[in-house]
Amino acid sequence: MKMRTLAAALTAIALATTLAACGQQAQESAEKAKEAASKAAEATKDAAKATMEAAKDATKEAADKAAAAASTAADAAKDATKAAAAATKDAAKSATDATKEAADKAAADAKAAADKATTAAKDAADAAKK
Repeated sequence: MKMRTLAAALTAIALATTLAACGQQAQESAEKAKEAASKAAEATKDAAKATMEAAKDATKEAADKAAAAASTAADAAKDATKAAAAATKDAAKSATDATKEAADKAAADAKAAADKATTAAKDAADAAKK
């Protein structure tokens, strides 16, 4: 019985040593896993920050381009308004000149007709005297 007891005790000591070694190895593996998880979390955090910065930069760039396009469109509209105003002014001047020329011609024609009528009346009066 002593032998059995001794064998059982040695087996128990071997088993305890094995379990202790496994427990320490398991603890080391857990530490490594924890460290890897921490690094992964840090990398995820950095990636999220980089993504946020990229989105922020892209949004700012898009807003700047939109503002520049709006400014260009406003300048084009202003230039078109100036051109339209100049064209309207030129058209009004041309219309005024044409109206003045027509009025001058009409006045000249009316004077010529009046002169002819006066001459004709004078001739008629002279003819009536004779």
